[in-house]
Amino acid sequence: MKKTKEQISYNMQRVKNKDSDIEIKLRKELWSRGIRYRKNVSTIFGKPDIAFPSKKVAVFCDSEFWHGYDWDNKKSEIKTRREFWIPKIEKNIQRDIEVNKRLASEGWIVLRFWGKEIKKSTKECADLIEQTIAKR
Repeated sequence: MKKTKEQISYNMQRVKNKDSDIEIKLRKELWSRGIRYRKNVSTIFGKPDIAFPSKKVAVFCDSEFWHGYDWDNKKSEIKTRREFWIPKIEKNIQRDIEVNKRLASEGWIVLRFWGKEIKKSTKECADLIEQTIAKR
């Protein structure tokens, strides 16, 4: 069933930029392991979804649409407002690369997980975070 412009607009306005389902799922797993973190730290470049400032580990939970998962193939699937969405998502991809470079240059370890990765393998994602902070 094709959605109207109003329905699509309504849905897009409801997309959260923090406390998304994938972030909450990963944070609950970390919390259940006794791993404490800070969330959405505005003083850290890129404002990571989950951060361990004393260990200099930043975690980002990236949704596939907004962050351009498999972008070379997926951008052809965008049918409406291509002139808006394609540059917007490509700018997000570039920003993610810049955030990774800058944090790495400041001594941070950056971990990025795709939403579907978090949904399917939450424990494995948390394992990687736990191992990374343990090494620091």
